[in-house]
Amino acid sequence: MTISKGEYSITTDRNKMDIDFIHSFLARSYWAEGITKEIVVRSINGSLCFGVFKNSPPSLASVDAQVGFARMVTDEATFAYLADVFIIENHRGQGLSKWLMEVILAHPGLQGLRRIMLATRDAHGLYLQSGFTPLNNPERWMQIHKPDVYKRN
Repeated sequence: MTISKGEYSITTDRNKMDIDFIHSFLARSYWAEGITKEIVVRSINGSLCFGVFKNSPPSLASVDAQVGFARMVTDEATFAYLADVFIIENHRGQGLSKWLMEVILAHPGLQGLRRIMLATRDAHGLYLQSGFTPLNNPERWMQIHKPDVYKRN
């Protein structure tokens, strides 16, 4: 699936994902600092991925440049977890994150799910606009959390 809007497009084609670009961003992010390229590849292979690209002008024979990414870990039946959402700094402020969320939530494989979850430190406003809310009854939820797991590799 590929959707275009102006000079940008979003695709779910894993073969178009720029692994080096994604790894470079995630390895310096607050949520995946130090992640290895191998783990990024495994995470992409096990997820429904969305790449955001700036389209090259038709007159140029260059490849479209990836400027953003997100992935859904899902069974495409009952549950999904949104992870690794980002737009690189010099393409922010153009509504790409909001559009990315619209495309993700409209994906046919993500319709009718009982629950979609995510965790964020600083993007609550974006996710509230997309329909996410704080957890009801957070005391019911449990986790195994290893925040330094990538730093040990």
